[in-house]
Amino acid sequence: MINITKNEEVVLDQIKIFNMEYPNGIPVNVLRKDLGFHEYDLVQILEELQDKDLIVFKDNKASLSESEKEINTVNSRKDIEELELNMKEKESYKLIQELVDDKNLISKYTLEGHLLYGDLKLTNFRMYHIILSLQNKGLLKSIEKDDGEYYLLVG
Repeated sequence: MINITKNEEVVLDQIKIFNMEYPNGIPVNVLRKDLGFHEYDLVQILEELQDKDLIVFKDNKASLSESEKEINTVNSRKDIEELELNMKEKESYKLIQELVDDKNLISKYTLEGHLLYGDLKLTNFRMYHIILSLQNKGLLKSIEKDDGEYYLLVG
């Protein structure tokens, strides 16, 4: 599922409307005049939509991409970051469930290595934020053993 802001949704909807009229791509100035956005803001939105593979933005023209994606609209960029963090948190929790031993333990360094360099490829900041969030929710507990630091998967 792709998360977009309300402004991105407005622009995407307008591209869908103009798509038949401009088979070679809708010029930015047509979109700008119709939507009333400042050109700089509009170009940023178009680039975001392209990064999300919803449109093709090339030579100051926008057209729909060929791929069909499920879209979720939220109010702001902050909401998108929060939603994506929640998704990463769920993915991280699922990964931890796969990695723990029969006593629900995992070495701190093993876990951090998998979160940083595994499929999720989290940044240091996001990894620590997710671990802290899981601890605050009571799903993960940091413990000290004689042979090092571990996390205990609770529940």
